Amino acid sequence: MTLADYFHGHPRAALAFSGGVDSAYLLWAGRHWGCDLTAYYVRTAFQPEFELRDARRLSEEVGAPLVVVEADILSVPLAAANGPDRCYHCKKALFTRLWEAARADGHTLLLDGTNASDDAGDRPGMRALRELAVESPLRLCGMTKAHVRAASKEAGLFTWDKPAYACLATRVPTGQAITREDLARVEGAEDALFALGFTDFRVRLLGGGARLQFPERQWAEAASRRRELLDALRPWFSAVTLDLETR
Repeated sequence: MTLADYFHGHPRAALAFSGGVDSAYLLWAGRHWGCDLTAYYVRTAFQPEFELRDARRLSEEVGAPLVVVEADILSVPLAAANGPDRCYHCKKALFTRLWEAARADGHTLLLDGTNASDDAGDRPGMRALRELAVESPLRLCGMTKAHVRAASKEAGLFTWDKPAYACLATRVPTGQAITREDLARVEGAEDALFALGFTDFRVRLLGGGARLQFPERQWAEAASRRRELLDALRPWFSAVTLDLETR
């Protein structure tokens, strides 16, 4: 089955839209093949603001309506507690909220951007998607991340080479309760590194400080700009270490 076949058979749907590579291509594809597809972006403390900016930009370029759904994820105890099953409880809460918003608009089908490269055995959030009957057309049609990037480039989407970006909650060590203050510190620090030209990195909490993870190709630059990095991160962290393991 191709995506064209899928959307011809499903002429109206709601899409859980993150502004990332996969859901961006799925939004374009649905509109391209005639599906009345509405994008729903769920806004939480776990998502950085640049993701919402990208979601707005992409939906405007594609010509698809965008609905922003607010959700207080830190009010979900098992998500905020940050145990090993945090992702499941987070996905369950957020997709339940998305279903509520989509059904209020008359939708009976909710899609997400999971692709065929995503390992269901290593993605606890997928259990929540199955329980809530969320469909993943990219996965159903056998489209891998590489396929999605190539097709996105051909379609002219600015997201085609966007780096993967896990939610801010992943920056907090498992077992450490997640607070709004820690999320704000991480987001501020990562915004500062983006402004310095670094990409595809992570700022992870390490005690009261930060552990920086860069791709190996950026290690030399990070080391040569040590003082600049420390100055940029000082508003959020007084102690900074560089992780020499590949991200």
